[in-house]
Amino acid sequence: MALSWCLGAALALVCGSLWPQVHSGVAPENEVPLRPTTWLPEGKITSVTLPKGRTRRLYFTLKKKAPGMSVTVSPCDLPIEWTLAARTLKDKPLKNLQWSTKKSMPEVWWRGPGTEEKIHSNTGNAVESYNGPSYPSASIYILRLRSKQQNTRATVYLHEGLGPSGIFPLLPADPQVHTLGVGMTSVTLSWAPSASITSLPHTQTSYEYCVLVNSQENYPSLCAAQKSMRNEKDQKQEKKDRRSRVTVWPILKEWWWQQWDTYPESPQSPPASLTDEYEDLQCVCQGTESVCTVSELLPETQYYFDVFVVDRLNGTSMAYKGTLARTHEEARPAITTLREGELRWVTFQDRGFSSEQFFSFRPRGWQQSGLLTLQSCGEGEKVKVTVSSKGQVLTSQAVGRELVHIWLQGSTSYLIHLKREGTAMDHTSAVTDPSLPEGLTASVKMQTSSAYHRRGVPSLPSTLQIKSFNRLRGCNSVTLAWMGTEERSLYCVYRRKLGSREAEAGGASALTAPCLGPESRSDTERVLCKYFQELNPRRAVTTAVIGGLEPGMAYVFDVYLMRRWGIPIKYTSKMVKTRKEC
Repeated sequence: MALSWCLGAALALVCGSLWPQVHSGVAPENEVPLRPTTWLPEGKITSVTLPKGRTRRLYFTLKKKAPGMSVTVSPCDLPIEWTLAARTLKDKPLKNLQWSTKKSMPEVWWRGPGTEEKIHSNTGNAVESYNGPSYPSASIYILRLRSKQQNTRATVYLHEGLGPSGIFPLLPADPQVHTLGVGMTSVTLSWAPSASITSLPHTQTSYEYCVLVNSQENYPSLCAAQKSMRNEKDQKQEKKDRRSRVTVWPILKEWWWQQWDTYPESPQSPPASLTDEYEDLQCVCQGTESVCTVSELLPETQYYFDVFVVDRLNGTSMAYKGTLARTHEEARPAITTLREGELRWVTFQDRGFSSEQFFSFRPRGWQQSGLLTLQSCGEGEKVKVTVSSKGQVLTSQAVGRELVHIWLQGSTSYLIHLKREGTAMDHTSAVTDPSLPEGLTASVKMQTSSAYHRRGVPSLPSTLQIKSFNRLRGCNSVTLAWMGTEERSLYCVYRRKLGSREAEAGGASALTAPCLGPESRSDTERVLCKYFQELNPRRAVTTAVIGGLEPGMAYVFDVYLMRRWGIPIKYTSKMVKTRKEC
């Protein structure tokens, strides 16, 4: 055993003396594991995946007589750091050098002795280009890219020569997008035209503008816009798949493939056009015009606008400096507050075919219940009332000559919308009732009141007709009868003496207007007021003897049902003529 050990040690010493001395500089214990090497081709767009916190290196060389170069880096959506350096080797590596593992030529140059000079560096998410002369002494150029925030990607383009590459569209000196006008649902934009579009013949259409709008942020590139829209789709799909079962294997499987995805395949040529790559983008304006009006926007909403000039032939684009604008708020109509028990004459100042007014009402009491009463006063008017609360429509119906009762319950406030939709005859004619005091023009009479102890709409008489008894008609008095309700209510009778001409004409011209309530009548016209109640609706008939009349004169009698809630109910006017001789 001792002899075998001595022979092994001697053999190791002999072999060690025969090993080349240069190998000591690349001994396995001193090696640092390197990532797979990626060559950067000239004249092709190369897509690079950037894992978070890892530095990706791209290597390239230039032709011997190349006077200059340009390197363009286009981040997708996140800021990245990138540097361009030139490395010069002192001695070329030996081709017959023996390596412990198979290594690529850039790795050999990287491990060999030499110097490195930093040419350019940049940090941000905007497209940046380096244009400069070549380094004759440089053996290889190294482009390093790094993302600190999240996983992202970028594209790199290498061009040999001092002139422009022509692969990217040109931006004007002022790339800012300007706002020409802002409306309630539209925004008009303008921007300086691109030289790539203005210098093109009319027959060529490879360049065009694409305007995007969103409510989140300005996009630095079309790639960022595409990624944002894909994320929105993924989030919607994720909500649908939340109920699906999640196991450990799919998570490990996804992680495994993500690790492989961090090492991209060999660079590929870009597509011939952007149609397939950006098919999800919806340009609100597209073409060669440098003015765009974006419509169908929401009022009082902030929007972000981005303009891109796209080269569909080479599959590249450049972004203008986006802007933002807030649309104007929607014109809110004036809302009038209704007081408790207030009787309001609603007039429409607009004599056009359509006009509207808004009112608000807050019922009193903890029950939050109330009664809305309406009556149309115009001849042939088409009026519609809509009651809503907290944005929800509670009821909507037409308002006619008959009283409309709407029961309000369950909300602290109500919005009442009255809309005049025009007249059945001429919509330009004014709705004026000559019998109204002081020439009042009114379309709807309305009243709102809180109902503290009621559970619904009050009962109404079965008929609003007034009956007079011919046998009980005298020279100085007449007897009237009308239907009441099962609720105890106050009934008031008014009279109005007609002249000879009105009595001879008779008919509707002599009768009192339906909207003329007791508040518009003179106290001298009031004859009597009495309370009446009958639990049996069929027997709810009450009578009144009206005296103090003149013989042979015509009178118009009106009966009003005075209620605590709502508009007083007017019975149909009755014309009666006293006897001349008794």
